[in-house]
Amino acid sequence: MSCTLFQIVDDFPSSIQHLPILTAAKTVFTTSADVDRQVSEALSQGASLYDLDVDKLKELKPSIIVTQDLCNVCSIDLVSVQRIASKLSPQPEIVTLNPTSLSEVMESITTVGTAIGHAEEAAKIRAELEERIQKCINVTAEVKKNNPDYKPKRVMFFEWTDPIYPGGHWTPEIIELVGGVHPINTPGTPSVRVPVEAVAAVEPEVIIICPCGLDMDATRKEYGILMEKDWFRDLSNKATTIALVDGNQMFNRSGPRLIGS
Repeated sequence: MSCTLFQIVDDFPSSIQHLPILTAAKTVFTTSADVDRQVSEALSQGASLYDLDVDKLKELKPSIIVTQDLCNVCSIDLVSVQRIASKLSPQPEIVTLNPTSLSEVMESITTVGTAIGHAEEAAKIRAELEERIQKCINVTAEVKKNNPDYKPKRVMFFEWTDPIYPGGHWTPEIIELVGGVHPINTPGTPSVRVPVEAVAAVEPEVIIICPCGLDMDATRKEYGILMEKDWFRDLSNKATTIALVDGNQMFNRSGPRLIGS
């Protein structure tokens, strides 16, 4: 059996980095605003944002293709994968993962493990991760219990900076799990574009800059651009904590590393 991993998970863990990469983004990152323009233009024309190496896929003869249908910007769209897979011989099974919460991420581990014939290993990994989640819940509960005046800190999580998309799906859940609150978006809901006024209304004590798909160098660049804006400088001056995070490695991907986020 060969298992094809698409771009969203092609660099972790390091043990898979030698495997062929079958997709490539058509967009070229310059700034958040410019990428948004490129994406909007492509989608308005009904074009896919990714190229797929069909010849390499045929050569691999996969029995299973793991993909997603949660975000057509983050990875190749499911329709394109299904269309190409239908022409392969033998025709592979497509396993589609669309988790929107931590519990659904855990269920995805079971789904993949079962599909590839490693249900026991998947169950062990899932149990270990769920134990870590429960420890976080217990610690947060203990802190609240020992602090009668405890107030959760207001968090503004930037999943994209221009235009502004706050953290969605599992991100607000993670924030709440460790004792914070994400007023601009609720757990399990997608990230949607919001105006500056909505961000300012949060009056965040904690600001997290974690653009989807960007490494730390690109994130620092976007932070610098934000700091040129009067509204963001005002926001940052009132915050007690500002964190820049590598979205590729932490919050943006629906995998085990979410538990370390």
